Amino acid sequence: MGGKINDLKMPLILLLTALLLASTSIAESDGITGDQAAGETDVAKNGCTCHTNNLVAPSDSVTLLVDGLPYMWSEDSTYTFTIQLIGGPEIDPGHNTGGFSMRASSGSFSAAEGYGSLVHNDGSPQTMTHTSEGAEVTDRMWLVTWTPPSSGTGDVKFWVAGNSVDGNGAPTAPDSYNRLSFSITEGNDDGNTRMVFAGDGNIAAPVVDSGHIDLHSMGAPFRAHWLGLLGFGAVISVIIFCGFFLRYGFSRHYEGRSNLLRLRIKNLKRGDHI
Repeated sequence: MGGKINDLKMPLILLLTALLLASTSIAESDGITGDQAAGETDVAKNGCTCHTNNLVAPSDSVTLLVDGLPYMWSEDSTYTFTIQLIGGPEIDPGHNTGGFSMRASSGSFSAAEGYGSLVHNDGSPQTMTHTSEGAEVTDRMWLVTWTPPSSGTGDVKFWVAGNSVDGNGAPTAPDSYNRLSFSITEGNDDGNTRMVFAGDGNIAAPVVDSGHIDLHSMGAPFRAHWLGLLGFGAVISVIIFCGFFLRYGFSRHYEGRSNLLRLRIKNLKRGDHI
């Protein structure tokens, strides 16, 4: 009897273990909220905890960049940051492509114009994340606006994590993430901006279709391209014609004519031709 109970316990333990692992590794396509946006589990600070099965550490194969950062912030300004992911799985339009979670130690975030698919993490103005719609962007890029705090706050710290995904809804490879942190000092904003990034910097250019080159991308419409070739051919033809004309078109005393032509003229002079 005891052997039968033990035989039943083993499958039950395996099932409970599988359920526990599944509950800790669910892709968050609708943004980072709840426990994942607070405390020590904050994704912006600690990485994509929703992908713990395979993404235990950031991957430099994904370049995470934030552009538009001032060298110093001032109270009377607002700033628009560009967050972008480059690398990772191939983008599949119409499916999830990636997401991010961002946090600031002070100030408040809002979605930039045209990016209403971004929301605060559980209503906290110091955080920003994607929605389900925002996870389907075809360029893995988002724009957020940051409003600084009151003067006298000092340096403001920022944390951001970005995840590049293949869109199958499962937190498994080849999904990859990266994260970074930076600070902006309080001071006199001179209008200049900078970019920070995390990754190996190996950003590949788009692959050109093999054996196919778009003439429009070369700066010449298709019709103008062929008209140019025809014009070039016409010029070459005129040059050749003029060369023959100069060689054979003048008087018979022209020294440049061929021996055959001079022999013919000589025969005509003698009158011994038939």
